[in-house]
Amino acid sequence: MPVPTASSPEEPTAQQLKAIRELLGRVIPPAADELGRRFAAAGHELALVGGPVRDALLGRPGKDVDLTTDATPEQVLQLVEGWADAIWTIGIEFGTVGLRKGDLQLEITTYRSESYDPKSRKPEVSYGKSLTEDLARRDFAVNAMAARLPGHEFVDPFGGLGDLRRKTLRTPGRPEDSFNDDPLRMMRAARFAAQLGFTVAPEVVAAMRDMAGRIEIVSAERIRDELSKLICAPRPRAGLTLLVDTGLAEHVLPELPKLRLEIDEHHRHKDVYEHTLIVLEQAIAQEEDGPDLVLRLAALLHDIGKPKTRSFEPGGRVTFHHHEVVGAKMARHRLSALRYPKDVVADVSRLVELHLRFHGYGDGQWTDSAVRRYVRDAGHLLNRLHKLTRADCTTRNRRKAERLRRAYDDLEARIARLAAEEELAKIRPELDGNEIQQILGIKPGPLVGKAYKFLLDLRLDRGMIGKEAATAELLRWAAEQGLQPPASSS
Repeated sequence: MPVPTASSPEEPTAQQLKAIRELLGRVIPPAADELGRRFAAAGHELALVGGPVRDALLGRPGKDVDLTTDATPEQVLQLVEGWADAIWTIGIEFGTVGLRKGDLQLEITTYRSESYDPKSRKPEVSYGKSLTEDLARRDFAVNAMAARLPGHEFVDPFGGLGDLRRKTLRTPGRPEDSFNDDPLRMMRAARFAAQLGFTVAPEVVAAMRDMAGRIEIVSAERIRDELSKLICAPRPRAGLTLLVDTGLAEHVLPELPKLRLEIDEHHRHKDVYEHTLIVLEQAIAQEEDGPDLVLRLAALLHDIGKPKTRSFEPGGRVTFHHHEVVGAKMARHRLSALRYPKDVVADVSRLVELHLRFHGYGDGQWTDSAVRRYVRDAGHLLNRLHKLTRADCTTRNRRKAERLRRAYDDLEARIARLAAEEELAKIRPELDGNEIQQILGIKPGPLVGKAYKFLLDLRLDRGMIGKEAATAELLRWAAEQGLQPPASSS
């Protein structure tokens, strides 16, 4: 259902309020209303609040059921005892109780206000007395709307409905106060710009610019989670641009603004920052099953090694030799600092390292051995590497773009042919470790690994040659190493 328009955003008409109540009645789960009646019978308030109300008015599907109440966490626990199928208290120190009723998961948070000490990474929580007071401490007006339960009375003291209509992000009070209470809200503004396509109000942008350094008191884990949501949003360019323009990126992802390299009349080259955003968008366009965080991070970071490797050659030519190697190390460092899981760090940095490998392909001059190595080095990342490599072509020269496309089409066709013939993804030497030990008469140890690597290189270079020929090559290699295999093997 579209957001009802209003002659005055702060004062919806009676007809609009009726439409909103009917809409909320359709999307609010019956269990939430049942819980509302339970709280009301005990003399307490309960309301659906924040994102679920916003998304209902925007017609966006939502799974979260976020509730707020005047009851303390201890009182909440008493009220849901015997009603909820499961209860968890992992967030109770921040006033939140989680519970499950059937297939529905709910979170109930006591009215509160929270703020950060200038030297603290954790909020100080104090409980509030009213729903309006609770809404006043929310991040943005579009998230400061509520529906009282069980009657579905719409509560919007800060004009969030009008902001939805205008597609604008404002804070309920002064943005400086809001961001001082929780600096992560500055990143959340960028994330909502990317997710919802909203414009951030000028006074909010100004406060983000003035207070960007405040983000450094927020934990790396919280920053990581917000950044991931932004990157996986439908329009990440909008959010990333806001982070860079306000100076926030210098504190959370400093490699990104550094891509804005100077371009003058003597040293012309691509705008690496703009190129990066285009590569990200072109990678997103190739996604098949929803947002791929690893692919998007790799697209965003694939050229971060360029500022460190830029060199000016005679004639005004600019080079970035080995920027993929330097960039891979930088990506590993940044993602580790942001506390990304080890597998994400490894996969993204590997894609950054490999993203230029294709450009040695030329006009199909690679041998089958080189193609096998390309597949072997990419491993489980091959499909993502295909997408990143194709996305990395941002040239406006149609002839060059078409040549690159044909070349990569040819490479993929060769990979498919070799895969069908040789099961490339499962390439192994034709002799396993036990056979190597038996043929050479050696025990487990480093020498077995060296022999295995020799046979793997042989397999990549020559394809399948059969166990007999592989054994002969192994014995030849062993002789070169000064080994004397058992008589039965020679």
